[in-house]
Amino acid sequence: MENNLTKKDFAKGRLYIIGTALLWGLAGVCVKSIPWNSISIMAARCGIGIIMLGLWRKSFSLHFNKYTLFGSVMMSCTGILYMMAIKLSTAATAIVLQYMAPIFVFLYAVIFQKRKAKLSETLIVLLVFGGCLLSFIDELDPTRLLGNTLGVLAGISFAAQIIGFSDKRADSSEAMYLSNIISFIVCLPFMFFDKNMGFSPEIIFWVLVLGIFQYGLANIFYAKGCQIINKIETSLLLTIEPVFNPIPVFLVTGEKPGILALIGFVIVIGGITLYGVLPVLEKKKQTQKNI
Repeated sequence: MENNLTKKDFAKGRLYIIGTALLWGLAGVCVKSIPWNSISIMAARCGIGIIMLGLWRKSFSLHFNKYTLFGSVMMSCTGILYMMAIKLSTAATAIVLQYMAPIFVFLYAVIFQKRKAKLSETLIVLLVFGGCLLSFIDELDPTRLLGNTLGVLAGISFAAQIIGFSDKRADSSEAMYLSNIISFIVCLPFMFFDKNMGFSPEIIFWVLVLGIFQYGLANIFYAKGCQIINKIETSLLLTIEPVFNPIPVFLVTGEKPGILALIGFVIVIGGITLYGVLPVLEKKKQTQKNI
């Protein structure tokens, strides 16, 4: 299929992924602008997501196996934990801690799959871990500590999701739809006990932005983009999300991370980008040696 794609197709694929990253990056400002608790927000987002993804798939039926189910559960956990982390910490710190996922995937491969770690990979992982640690310890109080811990747990579940979807027997597209249903069923009851539940025009606006654009449309863009460009380029373009995420939050709410979190943020994004580029650089170096 890739050989039949034109430069225009690849440009469109990149735009889909860039659009995905920017839309995903609206999570912080939406969650911070909705007074409901994080579980209620997740229920609303997934309810809208089910409708949008069902219409896009042209089907509301489910087809899955145990491998797809595992990925769906991990995706659901990641979304719920991330939402809770945003509420209890800064949006910048929450997204950075979730981006610890590549570290956990790396550790899983080394410890359980007995993969031999390269020195360059190990150094980058240590660098990213240091950046995450700086973000974690910045301006800690009991609430922030809980939020940061949930951010780390979101990173662990995100890593489990990535590992689960690496199995060819898992259908990531089907899992995306199923995870919305799981999250909606789990989170919906909490809406009836939410003391902050309200439906002013401003709240409805942010709920619709969250469900329609930040999640529904973003995931459709992601599914389309992944069919066109490779995983490495996709992962690099998606680093736009954590860079963009704190900007609308600051513009709308005035929230800004502390100096340690900011330093950690820069280190993590730089490290993750370098980690993604590394295979390309090594392949290019090997090709030059063989010439």
